[in-house]
Amino acid sequence: MSHTTQQIEQRLAELDLTLPQAASPVANYVPYVQTGNLIHISGQLSIGPDGLIMGKIGSDLNSEKGAEAARFCALNLIAQLFNALDGDLSRLRRVVRLGGFVQCNSDFTDHPKIINGASDLMVALFGDDGRHARAAVGVPSLPLGAAVEIDGLFEVKT
Repeated sequence: MSHTTQQIEQRLAELDLTLPQAASPVANYVPYVQTGNLIHISGQLSIGPDGLIMGKIGSDLNSEKGAEAARFCALNLIAQLFNALDGDLSRLRRVVRLGGFVQCNSDFTDHPKIINGASDLMVALFGDDGRHARAAVGVPSLPLGAAVEIDGLFEVKT
């Protein structure tokens, strides 16, 4: 199923979300690499319209705020994909994999619920093409104190 950029922007508007500008790298890496028909997007932080969502899930932030942070990571992944595809999201074939990292205490075990914030958005925007393999991992810290970081692998039409 092909999705036009306009359809994706319309779905985002229905969800009261806006595609942000793609973030610049904060260290020595590139935001994405394309090899063949796969685009690997570097980890995107939980940056929303009000800035970076920071803190540990389970102590500083509740699970709902964590899922919201993951949703912003997903939006930032899509912004990078938009740039990688020169603004043509209709070239997306499917979301292949998301790798989710949750900053949390050692006794926190609900990582999948947090990363669902990103997974649910991918399915809401891309339907079955948004279903993907995934990892959800808890870590003691993330860059810049971010609550969540997610990287992604996407199959595209070349």
